[in-house]
Amino acid sequence: MANTPQAKKRIRRNTARAEINGARISRIRSFIKKVESACEAGDKDAAAAALKAAQPEMARGVARGVLHKNTVARKMSRLTRRVATL
Repeated sequence: MANTPQAKKRIRRNTARAEINGARISRIRSFIKKVESACEAGDKDAAAAALKAAQPEMARGVARGVLHKNTVARKMSRLTRRVATL
């Protein structure tokens, strides 16, 4: 258990940040799922539009430190390739 005031404050901050970061990750996943569902439906226009909306969200996740740069690069690459093959 935290004894020092600094450690107690750190616990409060960590829980607040975890909630914010969880919401960000959930939002990014929703954008990715829209792209994947459009790809599965075979709708190239909808998939391209969803991908265009998802890319800045994913990049924002990297900028905020929620996701690793290489993880987002890999996901963007795979999504882009899936949309291109439609």
